[in-house]
Amino acid sequence: MSDLSAEAVDGMFYEVPDDLRRVRVFVTERALALGLPETRIEVLTLAVSELTTNTLQHTSGGGHIRIWAEDGRLVCDVVDQGPDRPFGRAMPAAEAVRGRGLAIVERVCDAVYTTAVPGGTLVRICLNL
Repeated sequence: MSDLSAEAVDGMFYEVPDDLRRVRVFVTERALALGLPETRIEVLTLAVSELTTNTLQHTSGGGHIRIWAEDGRLVCDVVDQGPDRPFGRAMPAAEAVRGRGLAIVERVCDAVYTTAVPGGTLVRICLNL
């Protein structure tokens, strides 16, 4: 299988707010195909929506999502051109207008990792199958 056909199956690019609906559909369909329990699909969709919305609000150039299964986990990479994200943060106060997205991602996923990559940042989220 070529890289291009693999991309068509397990990954997608997004670059404008109108792409968010396609992102959610892609995440849902891919998670179902990989065997993520339906009760966890909403969790994954929420986490990816928070990360991709963050990309569109705080970076330029959009981003890329890739989802696959490995070692009993569903793994999702979200890569964009933004700076490294601070994880391990406290949930903002109830009256805060912004700042909950990354805190939510950390709390709903089984594991969250971030690393700098050429030209940006990769955030990897994992949910146990």
